[in-house]
Amino acid sequence: MKVEQIYTGCLAEAAYYIESEGEAVIIDPLRETRPYLEKLAENGTKLKYIFETHFHADFVSGHIDLAQKTGAIIVFGPTASTTFDIHQAKDEEILTLGKVQFKVLHTPGHTPESTTYLLQDETGKDYAIFSGDTLFIGDVGRPDLAQKSGELTQEDLAGWLYDSLRTKIMPLADDVIVYPGHGAGSACGKSMSKETWDTLGRQKQLNYALRADMTKEEFIKEVTAGLMPPPQYFAKNARMNKSGYANIDDVLERGATALSPDEFELLVEAEDALVLDVRNEQVFKDGFIPNSIFIGIDGSFAPWVGALIPDLKQNILLVTPAGREEEVVTRLARVGYDHTLGYLQGGIEAWVAAGKELDVIESIDVEELVKRMASGQVNNLLDVRKPTEFVSQHALIAENVPLDYINNNMQRLDAHQTYYLHCGGGYRSMIFASILRARGFEHLVNINGGWKAIEAQANIAKTEFACPSTIPQEVIDEAIANTI
Repeated sequence: MKVEQIYTGCLAEAAYYIESEGEAVIIDPLRETRPYLEKLAENGTKLKYIFETHFHADFVSGHIDLAQKTGAIIVFGPTASTTFDIHQAKDEEILTLGKVQFKVLHTPGHTPESTTYLLQDETGKDYAIFSGDTLFIGDVGRPDLAQKSGELTQEDLAGWLYDSLRTKIMPLADDVIVYPGHGAGSACGKSMSKETWDTLGRQKQLNYALRADMTKEEFIKEVTAGLMPPPQYFAKNARMNKSGYANIDDVLERGATALSPDEFELLVEAEDALVLDVRNEQVFKDGFIPNSIFIGIDGSFAPWVGALIPDLKQNILLVTPAGREEEVVTRLARVGYDHTLGYLQGGIEAWVAAGKELDVIESIDVEELVKRMASGQVNNLLDVRKPTEFVSQHALIAENVPLDYINNNMQRLDAHQTYYLHCGGGYRSMIFASILRARGFEHLVNINGGWKAIEAQANIAKTEFACPSTIPQEVIDEAIANTI
């Protein structure tokens, strides 16, 4: 028996490859199929099943294309309904793989169809659970992503999750390994650990949601407290996972089309295309195509694309670092953006050589910010971090306008004002600045290094910062409410 976790950091997502006697199962695969096909060929194994723990909301799974290319059976848990062929497993059904087997455990709560797969080894001993978004390391799945108007509330789902954990998972032996669907950084939970697996026994000791003396009412209250609204693309990705999507090979082929500067410029107008620049923020600020949006490929790229570009059918043209074009198209497709039309061949250098215009965004270091604050020049300092980051520590003169909710907060901003922008390290504030620039804001100043650099300035930290030692939940809730 072989068990391999395939972890993708930018999505904080874990897929799994399990093999026994020449047969394999892949659990919760990402959209692209090539890595899985190469692994199967390398190991000389046949893919028997594709297990899905639930209808994922934060990414588009590769189950449909992978099944078409391998003949494997797609397995969902009880109550799952799709427009394509699946095996809808029954609760406690046994599915064999070589000399091992999986027991299907229906664990509703995160979603109604959520299912945990219990792997039993060659001797029949419980070895590991693949818990999807039911149980994370240090947390459990949020119960507000699968509500149906008038039918289910997040409290209903949280109650189901409580029952699932206590009747299906907690009775298992302490040495059973927990392999979750996500790690720290995913929006599918609130406080996940950076660890990507653990034993169930340790989780019973450390995970707040598995406390033995916890009542259902206490569980519901704790699991639903402080939930940020889910990103707008979540419901759309879930529908794609349930109803189907374009073939990934077609998406990659179209998106990898090389375009000359003239062709690129014509397509922007003809196809009402968004220019997405994915280079490093320090490179972007010094010269970019006017009206383009920056979301750097080396940050949390796909989640930010999903949070900030409302239309999954938006035509997109790319400016990328050389050699990373297919990677960018792939990572867009992972969250359902299938309408990439091509990329600028030769990058910004080719654009400049063709005599075309560039725009820039002013960036200053913290020392310069201090000087301008002292002289009274800084009247609008925008902290674009999350509300929870802001309330923990912030500059007293700053206003919290989180990047996550920029589209909800545009009425708070005046294009005639000068805005100084910072986030935690510089990545998010440059995204924010690029969006404002594209919407006609001319007077923008980005703070290099963000909060990390600001905090390091001891000469202003003592008088210019608010730094609560403890943050009551009601303060966090109010901060969230005021910035959404």
